[in-house]
Amino acid sequence: MTKLNTTLPPAGEDKKLEFEKLKQSIHSKLVDKLDLSHVGELQGDVLRREIRLVVEHLCDTEDTFLNRNERDKLIEEVLDETFGLGPLEMLLKEPKISEIMINGPKNVFVESGGKLMKSEVTFRDDKHLMQIIDRIVSKVGRRVDEVCPMCDARLPDGSRVNAIIPPLALDGPSLTIRRFGSNPLKLEDLLNYKSMTPEMVMLLEGAMKARLNIIISGGTGSGKTTLLNTLSSFISNEDRIVTIEDAAELQLQQSHVVRLETRPPNIEGKGKISATDLVRNCLRMRPDRIIIGECRGPETLDMLQAMNTGHDGSLTTCHANTPRDAIARLETMIMMAGFEMPIRAMRSQIASAVDLIVQVNRLSGGPRKVTAITEIIGMEQDTIVMQDVFQYNQEGVDGNGRATGYFQATGIRPTFIPRLESHGVRLPASAFRERMMLRD
Repeated sequence: MTKLNTTLPPAGEDKKLEFEKLKQSIHSKLVDKLDLSHVGELQGDVLRREIRLVVEHLCDTEDTFLNRNERDKLIEEVLDETFGLGPLEMLLKEPKISEIMINGPKNVFVESGGKLMKSEVTFRDDKHLMQIIDRIVSKVGRRVDEVCPMCDARLPDGSRVNAIIPPLALDGPSLTIRRFGSNPLKLEDLLNYKSMTPEMVMLLEGAMKARLNIIISGGTGSGKTTLLNTLSSFISNEDRIVTIEDAAELQLQQSHVVRLETRPPNIEGKGKISATDLVRNCLRMRPDRIIIGECRGPETLDMLQAMNTGHDGSLTTCHANTPRDAIARLETMIMMAGFEMPIRAMRSQIASAVDLIVQVNRLSGGPRKVTAITEIIGMEQDTIVMQDVFQYNQEGVDGNGRATGYFQATGIRPTFIPRLESHGVRLPASAFRERMMLRD
């Protein structure tokens, strides 16, 4: 496993320990020296500059043998401990890192360029890591302790955070951060990465403008939320959009957006607000479109009913490996609502509500592809009839273990084309001609 080349403390274990002790000493003196009433009046960069001067003065008073680079590194790390997320700041500043996985204070792994690597970044001990976790979750009104040892949260840039601590995590606190940068991927980026073809983009853009209901299906880390965010850019600025998420991470660019977030129960086990509650409430908020970050339970039934009752153009994601699996998963989640519903009625509800399933997968070596755009046509007896309009066929892997293959148009013209045309969207017939469209 490759090691990520991050900035290291001075070489040698003894020197590393001395560096950490010195950092702790300066940090404690800084806390004692700070005039909190004065600090409260300053903000942002001004506050950081003022504190930097204090830290530099404290460094000068210490009897150390640090060179210029080590001294600058010490000052930055003390500032990160004071204002930021300590050792995490070093990883969060690296744009190529897409995921950070912390398994206890000494084992930090990152995903960069689709590959898993061990980082040299460490925390002092469990207590130090717990301080950072508390700092993250408290900013979004959540808490994590022995009574509530699991928590979902988010960073200011929208990155998704999950924390689980002892007694549930046996080897110390565990923290997982799914990066979701302040500059989300745009369609041009997805085309440059060959995640989809221009023909697929044209179809999805038309589907959004014609207010088709779309479900984005895929496995964990396949890029469902990224694609959802990208497709939302086609929504008109005049539509009133209500988003519902467990941890708010969508970054919609429209002006008329209401963002709702679920709430876990409090210490007495009361006050929980589920996604089902929010979906039912949002129906009274006159939304033009409803976007659910992920359907994973009974809220699925309410979402499908909303799609069937005038909230066309709604979007959601679900976990599944193929479009057919996505249908089966929707059925399972409807049953979680506790209603005894005949299977035919359930499938009829799905077939009339959902127009398109967009399947995304993460392939060998890390590339994320839209592997199928599937239209739901309707019912035939008790079976939902579906047809692939575009698909990706994997042929193998290259010398670096990276998947290779090609995008294909199946030759099927979607039945909703007249609906697109009634909304002023005209797609060339050649876009659906059976052929190989793009090879890796």
